[in-house]
Amino acid sequence: MKELAGRLTALDPDAGAAVRVIAYFDRLSESRAGLEALVRGAAVLAGVPALLVDAERRVRVRVEADGTRRDSGAQPDPGWPSAALVPGGAAALWLERAEAAPSVVDAVILERAAGAVRLVLDRTRGRAAVEDPALVETVLDPGAPEAARLHAARGLGLDPAGTARVLAPLDGPPMVVAGRADAGLPNRWNSNGLSTGRASAGSPTGRNNAGPPTGRNKGGLPTGPSNGGLPTAQAHAGSPTGRNNAGPPTTQADAGRPTGRTDAGLPSGRTDADPLTARALPGLPDGRVGVGPEVPVLELPRSWAEARTALRFTAEGTALDPGPKVVHADELGGVALLAGLVAPGAEAPADVQALEAAGASTPWLLATLHAVISTTSLRAAAAEINVHHSTLQDRLSHAEHLLGWPLRTPQGRLRLQLALTMRHLARP
Repeated sequence: MKELAGRLTALDPDAGAAVRVIAYFDRLSESRAGLEALVRGAAVLAGVPALLVDAERRVRVRVEADGTRRDSGAQPDPGWPSAALVPGGAAALWLERAEAAPSVVDAVILERAAGAVRLVLDRTRGRAAVEDPALVETVLDPGAPEAARLHAARGLGLDPAGTARVLAPLDGPPMVVAGRADAGLPNRWNSNGLSTGRASAGSPTGRNNAGPPTGRNKGGLPTGPSNGGLPTAQAHAGSPTGRNNAGPPTTQADAGRPTGRTDAGLPSGRTDADPLTARALPGLPDGRVGVGPEVPVLELPRSWAEARTALRFTAEGTALDPGPKVVHADELGGVALLAGLVAPGAEAPADVQALEAAGASTPWLLATLHAVISTTSLRAAAAEINVHHSTLQDRLSHAEHLLGWPLRTPQGRLRLQLALTMRHLARP
């Protein structure tokens, strides 16, 4: 191959460089180089940064032209030359070259590097994760053998040594989501998956012996054979404009929708800025969702159980069923113990029965009471449901008469919060 490259270079420099690129990535593949080594090779050969993005497998590797790993959250420029890992797929390898049209050699670098990356991902991370109900059922089954659960986890694209969590939608099957090492970056997978950012195992310098020629032309490509030196591998939903100051809102559909605030520790939902919502998933499932804690993969049955418990604390987020649509189990704390005391479909506690009776005769009551327990003051609660402070005071006086206990004392507010929470738990 070296002799052929030398002869071709004399006739056509680009053809000779392309042959050396092919030989280089063949050597990397034979030595079972990792993802970072492959991306580094593409960056150094092309003379520009290279970026690998595979959202389905939660892989993102970026290497500068000098071989330095430097990850960035910036999205690839559509104008950069790129190669998809599979035809028509979203996962791709990019060369950050925007100032000139891609060359023939760039195309060869991308093709060979992308092919080698695909082989590494298929070997170490399995095929792109799919929604396989049998695999999900196995990985969440506490009675399944550990080996079977690890096999299922690999089939779902999970790192057996990593972490994950389970989502429990009200209408739909459970969803397993790989964990995050921090709020914005993927987990640092071990040597069988994502790079940890360190040098390759057994190679403190981050190099291997599959090095390409050291002489390079102005595009960073080798010009002659060598055996070393190349690095390796909207308006508030609950604030209708039609209101009066003497009674309930004239528009009831979403009055009192939670804003993410709470004053006594109960969950109040997540916003689009939540890392789980915005980064780990394209979007949470519609409707009510319980979110289990992030745990080691072998402990996913526990995350699934806690996600189902969290689901019981959710609400529709409407005037007739105010509360958070999404509840995270790890935010419940000791409140989760209530789930063991109130059985679904059983006779509801007396305070819950009082709430149901009062809500049936007073359409604004439940949304108003939820605003009172989910904000920091009565004035904030009045603003939440878009009524005057004096109107809220009148409503609370009426609610106290219907319920039979005070709502403007710390003890009364706690009792109200527990009653509203138990109302969710008592549903069939």
